[in-house]
Amino acid sequence: MTFTRRGALAALAAMALATPAAAQTYPDKPIRMIIAFAAGGPTDVVGRLLAPRLSEILGQQVIVENKPGATGNIGTAMVADAKPDGYTILFSASTMAMAPALYGKSLGYDPVNGLAAIAYVASAPLILLAPMDGAKSTPELVGMLRKDPGKYSYASSGNGGMIHLASYLFATRAGGDALHVPYRGSAPGMVDMIAGRHGFQIDTLQSSKGFIDGGKVRVLGVASQKRLPQLPDVPTIQEATGFDYAINTWYAAYAPAKTPRPIIDRLNAAFNQALKQPDMVKKANELALELVDSTPEQAKKFYDDQMAFWDPIIKQSGAKPE
Repeated sequence: MTFTRRGALAALAAMALATPAAAQTYPDKPIRMIIAFAAGGPTDVVGRLLAPRLSEILGQQVIVENKPGATGNIGTAMVADAKPDGYTILFSASTMAMAPALYGKSLGYDPVNGLAAIAYVASAPLILLAPMDGAKSTPELVGMLRKDPGKYSYASSGNGGMIHLASYLFATRAGGDALHVPYRGSAPGMVDMIAGRHGFQIDTLQSSKGFIDGGKVRVLGVASQKRLPQLPDVPTIQEATGFDYAINTWYAAYAPAKTPRPIIDRLNAAFNQALKQPDMVKKANELALELVDSTPEQAKKFYDDQMAFWDPIIKQSGAKPE
């Protein structure tokens, strides 16, 4: 009994000594960065911009792996279940804060305690778009939705995602109603909107820039507190209508829970350093991304606040997982 107790105490002491030592040598092998969404999407674009810069800063290759599915839950659960040693991290987006209310007990991981926040990396305001032969301004679209509730539809990149719920919230705050039509990605929905099958679509500038530059869609408004430098002549939705509406899509990095704090701090410093590199800043400006210098505590609080914000909206909308 005494021997067993002494052995256990010795093992605990060895672990306590090993953790700082491991953190001091971290990283000494490549890091897997799981992106919980498909290749080519907005989250993937931002993650792949950061990966080579992180590799240079950390001195080890950061390998991107796309693990899409279930509104990001598959990749997120994979990281939550990974060994907490800093060699498997998650790069995810705003839909992560919506998933708990959407999936409930079938989520597959603990949304509150299953992950350790590394950094809140960037945000991008959404924009309101319409077909060229549709509404010419945000007030006109609001009037259409109020006059004929349910007559007009909007496309989204999937049921229960940011685009769906941001569109639902817009129609609700406008005092109108519209029919939700989900697609497997925002681009197919955009094609149908251009053809006049939908009254509007909310999306990021990243995803819709080609359609805008090609004169295929009209930008009615920006879902932020101030106008975008990239679209200086486009008013904010709040500016045009008077009702409060400012919705950002955002990107953040996480590690498995119980990852040693020195490793979290090392990763946080690397992300913040990567965001300050001139070429990264230039690219972010082109994509209308606002880069954010954050601590792990700030990243955690932001995620918790986003979960609290979206929970009642999701329940009110009746959105269900696909």
